[in-house]
Amino acid sequence: MTEQRSGLSRRSFLATGGAIGGAALAGCLTGGGGSGGEETVTLGIIEDRSGNFALNGTPKYNASMLAIEELNEEGGILGNEIETFAPDPQSDNQRYQQLTRQAINEENVDALWAGYSSATRETIRPIIDQNEQLYFYTTQYEGGVCDSYTFCMGATARQQLGSVLPYMVENFGSDIYTIAADYNFGQLSADWVRVLADENDANVIGEEFIPLSVTDFGSTINNIQEADPDFVMALLVGANHTSFWNQRTSAGLDVPMGTSTVMAQGYQHKRLDPPAMANVYGGFNYMEEIPTDRNQEFVERYYEKFPDAAYINEEAVNNYFSIKMYARAAEAVGSTNQADIIEELETGMDVSAPEGDISLQGPVHHMTHNMRVFRCDENHNITVEDEQLIPEQFLSETVGCNLRENEETTQYVPADYYEEADATQE
Repeated sequence: MTEQRSGLSRRSFLATGGAIGGAALAGCLTGGGGSGGEETVTLGIIEDRSGNFALNGTPKYNASMLAIEELNEEGGILGNEIETFAPDPQSDNQRYQQLTRQAINEENVDALWAGYSSATRETIRPIIDQNEQLYFYTTQYEGGVCDSYTFCMGATARQQLGSVLPYMVENFGSDIYTIAADYNFGQLSADWVRVLADENDANVIGEEFIPLSVTDFGSTINNIQEADPDFVMALLVGANHTSFWNQRTSAGLDVPMGTSTVMAQGYQHKRLDPPAMANVYGGFNYMEEIPTDRNQEFVERYYEKFPDAAYINEEAVNNYFSIKMYARAAEAVGSTNQADIIEELETGMDVSAPEGDISLQGPVHHMTHNMRVFRCDENHNITVEDEQLIPEQFLSETVGCNLRENEETTQYVPADYYEEADATQE
């Protein structure tokens, strides 16, 4: 597999990445891709292997390479070998824009996997939509993206928080204190905490938004101790926020903590010394420790290919199964034509993933996931405390997104539908 290759553009324009007009260059997608007669299929894998998000992006890249290797060993896609366009975006959103344009206009990628953060996704999504490019976003995220060309493979905040928050209320009490990263993901996730608290007869008694640059959590810890909640929802992200966990331990803050971000993405339970993560409960579709034969076989294959890897994170398995799912869709339609593959995916698909049996909800381009509540003990051992199959609900049941019938490129937010999510109502 090559990291870069040349190719003829199938489009006669360059994407600008600007605002998308209503006339959005219709027809580009139907002319793309090929059928079984080409020599290769090219997949774009643009994942961070250096910079701020390398910790998260490297497992995504690795799992993608494993899936592609396995597919090629089985004959590729439509009998054609899979090649990759896989440069390192270096956790830089401007570079993501440049590489996305290159992937589409020069490398002629048949499908694209790119980006860890929601900020990255929203940086490149206008380019993707303008070019009608089939795109898989695999990070767990805040939810709400109803986009004709984007398939969101990770669990949404409602799926993740909808598993762990009710568990926390049932086991620890109804008073919640939220600390969240101060950007799009953290703010919208905190909105979902309010919505789910209301649905579960609980109360958010305190809420703080922490800038990504913060490393000193002394005042936040004091505020939590003074509020005396039954549990904390800790929606922290990034390297700087990792310092919270040792600081809360040093301060003797032993209140239970729920999360949708920590451990499954940045594997803090492996990187920090016990008992930093003691009594932390996460709502995730995947952790490496899932004790099933299917998952352990996947884990063995992963470490056989990448013996020095640190951990298989939540996003990695989302890359893995979605590449396999794309291949099945291409085989089903007998072509790499992107419009045909999107139409096929929109019919829905059952998937045997390392996390278990899941399914693609075609009309909303999201997954029904096996959502588990994982507990980390004082020795940083992981156990599964609860498990349930949870579909995407916000777009499908509340918003009424149906991409089979209507073209859209919108991100919906809970504050437009739930009074509890609108902080201005407080």
